[in-house]
Amino acid sequence: MTDYNDIQMTYHQPATYHPFHISGQDRPGRWVVTCDHATNTVPVEVGGGDLGLPAEDMDRHIAYDVGAAGVTWALAERLNSPAILSNFSRLVIDPNRGEDDPTLLMRLYDGTIIPANRYADEAEKERRLNAYYRPYHEGLTNLIATRTAPVIVSIHSFTPRLNGRPERPWHVGLLYADDTRLALPLLDRLRHESDLCVGANEPYGGHLPGDSIDRHAIQHGHPNVLIEIRNDLIRTDAQQVAWADRLAPILSETLIATNL
Repeated sequence: MTDYNDIQMTYHQPATYHPFHISGQDRPGRWVVTCDHATNTVPVEVGGGDLGLPAEDMDRHIAYDVGAAGVTWALAERLNSPAILSNFSRLVIDPNRGEDDPTLLMRLYDGTIIPANRYADEAEKERRLNAYYRPYHEGLTNLIATRTAPVIVSIHSFTPRLNGRPERPWHVGLLYADDTRLALPLLDRLRHESDLCVGANEPYGGHLPGDSIDRHAIQHGHPNVLIEIRNDLIRTDAQQVAWADRLAPILSETLIATNL
């Protein structure tokens, strides 16, 4: 069995650093599987590779989507389609935000101050946009262009509870905005799974203008959905593979049923 957690750790090798990774580009499937928050990597050019946070903060949801990369790798294999994964922490700069979004470069997240971002100015933001954010989005644009009738599925994860907030009951949530052609049929299909608590635009609401789905799918008319999985359910390699095994046939069947 492929160890997706071991693959994920290759992102942390400075000698081979690149702001994104593409897997399975030659696979023929229509799907493009994306993972905007794949790793907690801090490139050495950002504060010497240190945001000023302790390891326990860099290992939790504020720095990346725990478990999402492993699901992405495995799901793309099962869909016989390519995947693209970011290779920089969302705290370096968030690729799932528009360039004018005030949360693009976070200074405070879930009660934690980000020291390296506290005094980051416009010049530093622009440097990070050019070094990490824009190459990732260019890579995603180019990957989508290789597909005939592409379908975008974005994999994310969420923490079971934010500091000082109630527990989140959902096992999985689907996020969508105006384009519901794929999301609503998929929501209905997942709600037939008796052991799942499925959220509609939970734990977050819809999409933001300029985010990855808006930029690469909605603005171009591509069918799309964003899947959020609670991160305590995908912490291990076996859990990640199990979710990919479960989601792949559901996604394929739903796409066929929608006749998109």
